Amino acid sequence: MRLIGNLIWFVFGGLVMGLGWYLLGLVMFISILGIPWGRACFMLGNFCLWPFGREIVSRRDVTGKDDIGTGPLGLIGNIIWFLCGGFLLALGHLGSALLCFLTIIGIPFGLQHLKLVGASLAPIGKTVVERG
Repeated sequence: MRLIGNLIWFVFGGLVMGLGWYLLGLVMFISILGIPWGRACFMLGNFCLWPFGREIVSRRDVTGKDDIGTGPLGLIGNIIWFLCGGFLLALGHLGSALLCFLTIIGIPFGLQHLKLVGASLAPIGKTVVERG
């Protein structure tokens, strides 16, 4: 089921939104200061291409300890991210979710977009893990 869900997702929206993540990641890599945001963009861009069977969690939950992205600097980084581009990605995922919710078959895809809305607003300190 994961493979079928991921293939349908990829064709009907995942590719477009994944490319949006990659494009913003490339823009972030222009400056040295943007590298943490660029890394987060590429990680979430990969998730956006194939989301079924994986989930976004805090790195603190995975490692059991704080790091630079899960502490106060991560909060500041997420605020800067929100102002510099996260809001636009969140709007893209929200619009895609609303379109998916128009049909019963699209509901699981809309739910994935809603998960990505949250990640779009605050990606610093997050990681992608396999579910199960």
